[in-house]
Amino acid sequence: MRRIVSMALAVCMCASVLTGCSGGAVQKETTAAAQTESIKEEETTAEAETQEETEATKEAGTTLDKLVFTYVTSPLNVPTIVEKEKGIFADTFADQGISVEYAELTSGADQTQALASGDVQVLYAVGATSVILSAANGADIKVLNMYSRSPKAFCLYSKDDSLTSPEALKGKTVAGPVGTNLHELLVAYLATAGMTIEDVNFVNMSIPDANAGLENGSVDVAMLAGPTAYQAEKQGRHLVTNGQGLINAIIAVAVRDDFYQEHPEVIEGLMEAQNTIADFMTENPEETTELVAKSLDLDTEAVKEMEPLYDFSLELTDADREGFQRTADFMLETGMIENAVDVNTLFYK
Repeated sequence: MRRIVSMALAVCMCASVLTGCSGGAVQKETTAAAQTESIKEEETTAEAETQEETEATKEAGTTLDKLVFTYVTSPLNVPTIVEKEKGIFADTFADQGISVEYAELTSGADQTQALASGDVQVLYAVGATSVILSAANGADIKVLNMYSRSPKAFCLYSKDDSLTSPEALKGKTVAGPVGTNLHELLVAYLATAGMTIEDVNFVNMSIPDANAGLENGSVDVAMLAGPTAYQAEKQGRHLVTNGQGLINAIIAVAVRDDFYQEHPEVIEGLMEAQNTIADFMTENPEETTELVAKSLDLDTEAVKEMEPLYDFSLELTDADREGFQRTADFMLETGMIENAVDVNTLFYK
């Protein structure tokens, strides 16, 4: 009997020990599982936070707080004058938290360089010649819409009435802004006689400086446009030629393609603002004339005489596309660019 009792006690003790061990193992497994689940939750949270930070960084990288537009009033850039005087760009982008600044760059080369560097976001009035030259050199530049067309407004003036042919310009000092419609006009005019710009002493100058050079005798021929050309005519200066039949005198609005892709809301606002400018010009012709006259220090009659020379419609037409291509082909033929440019690659539609 004692032996049986002893054996029973031993069995109970073993069972107790085994039960204790089993409970400890289960507890350890439960704790481990909880720790694993906690780690997974922490990793998931960390991944989510990392993703949020990455998205925030990307968003911050494309956030725009300032827009810089080129500001050029010559030759007779009516939309530019109206826009600034009425604060249309500033009002348009204020809701987006974007301030507006202006860069007064009159040289086409300076304009496209500023666009390429990011110092300027919108070329608000840039010559087709400059756009094509920039594209031919590999720059990221696209035409957003048209600004104006005005071949008759671009002229070559002199004090010498004997300068009546391209041949007469051989060896003469001709001054004006490089990379512009005026530059193209000079080259096109010389080309009608089989000449190149190497046949004249071409000096890169702003329109006002070229006109001053004509007045003081240091320049034989000044490349003039807009009010300066108008005043030269009124002063009896000799018109060597204007752009009719030689150039299309296309001026456009251009941006970088990466900017266009990254900021669709800005592009949309820009198009709306330009339509607002056009509507103001149509609905308020007298005030528009007065704003332009005041800005350019002209009398209103002078502005009224010049305005018909300009077409400020925004739409890019087939004629504009053809004009761009003619300019590109001409630039290639005359050595202004080394490689052919298909201008269709410059447009969004």
